Amino acid sequence: MTLLRRHRERVWDVAAIAFALVLVLSVAAGTEGMTTTRTVVSIVVGVLGSVLLWWRRRWPIEIAVALAVCTILTDAVGGAELVAIFTVASRQSWRVTTAVVVLHLAASMIWTTVWAEQSVLYIGILSVALLSIPAAWGSVVKARREVIDSLRERAERAESESNLRAETVRGLERERIAREMHDALAHRISLVSLHAGALEVRPDVGAKEVEAIASTIRLNAHGALEDLREILGVLRSGVAASARPQPGVVDIGELIEDSEKAGTRVTFVDEMPSDTTLTPSVSRTVHRVIQEGLTNARKHAPGLPVRCGIALVGGELRVWLENGLATESFAAVPGSRSGMIGLSERIELAGGRIEYGIARRGDGVVYRLEAWLPCPK
Repeated sequence: MTLLRRHRERVWDVAAIAFALVLVLSVAAGTEGMTTTRTVVSIVVGVLGSVLLWWRRRWPIEIAVALAVCTILTDAVGGAELVAIFTVASRQSWRVTTAVVVLHLAASMIWTTVWAEQSVLYIGILSVALLSIPAAWGSVVKARREVIDSLRERAERAESESNLRAETVRGLERERIAREMHDALAHRISLVSLHAGALEVRPDVGAKEVEAIASTIRLNAHGALEDLREILGVLRSGVAASARPQPGVVDIGELIEDSEKAGTRVTFVDEMPSDTTLTPSVSRTVHRVIQEGLTNARKHAPGLPVRCGIALVGGELRVWLENGLATESFAAVPGSRSGMIGLSERIELAGGRIEYGIARRGDGVVYRLEAWLPCPK
C-alpha cells in the first residue's frame, strides 16, 4: 500500500467518525423525556461506537457486530452503524453482508420494542430502507474495485508477456548474430591459424613458400574483416541477413580449395542427380554443414585427409563428412562447440536431423558428421 493511499484512507476514516459523531450529537439534542442516566449512556455508547470506526478496515465484521449490540442500547450509534455496514459490503461477500444487515435489523427491532414508542412495523420498514443504502453502495464500490484490480492485473500480465516476448526476440537476435559471426569468421580464422602454425613449425621453408603462406594469411584476414564489416553493417542498418547473398552448394568448391591450401586433402563425393534443384535455405544449410565439418577438421585434426559428400537417399538429402583422429599433440585452435550447437539448431529448424561423433571405419575410427535434410521434389 502506498503512502498516498494510506493517507487517503485515514482522511476517509476521520470523515466517517465525524459523520457518526454528528448523529450522536443530534440524538443527544433530542433527549427530552429521557432520564439523565439514559442520556449519558446513549452519548457514551455513541461516542465509543464512533471511535470504533477507526479500526473498521482491519476488523470490519467484528466492529459491525459490536455496533449491532450497541444498537440495542441506543440509537445514537446509527451513523456508525451505517458506516460499518458500508465497510462490510465493500470488503466481504454478499452472504456476509446480508447476515450483517439482518443482524442490525434484528437489533433495531429489539431497540424499538424496548425503548421506542413508534410502531415496530414502521421502524422495521425504515430500518430496511436505511440499512440497504450503505449495503448497496458498498457492494457497488466492491464491484468497481474488483473490476479495476482485474484490469490492473490484466495490464500487468500483458506488460509482463510483452517484456517476455521482447526478451525472447532479443535472445533469438543474439543467437542469430552469434551464428552469423561464427559462420563468417570461424572458417577464415581457422585458416589463418593453421597457415601461421605452418610457419612456426617449419622454419626452413623457402622464401617463395613463405610469401605464398603470408599471402594466404593476408587474404583470409582481409576476408574475415570484410565479413565482420558486413555483419556490423547489417546490424546497424537493420537489413535482414536473408537479404544478403548467401553461400550455397555451388560454393562448396571454394571451401574445399581453402582447406587444401591449408594442407588438408579433401575428397568430395557428389551423388546428387543432375536434375535436382535445392531451395536456397536447404542449399545454405548444406554449405554450412560442409563448412563446419572442414573447420573442425582443421582445428582438431590438421593435415589429416577429409572425405565428404552429398547424396539423395529416400527423398532426403544426406550430407556427410568424416576425418581421421589426431594421434599426436598439436597447438589446436580453441573451440567452444558453439558452431555445432548453432548448426544443430539450424538443421532442426529446417526439419532435419544431425548426428556427429566417433565412428568405426574398417579397422580404425574416424570422426563423422552426418545430417539429413528434407528435399522437396
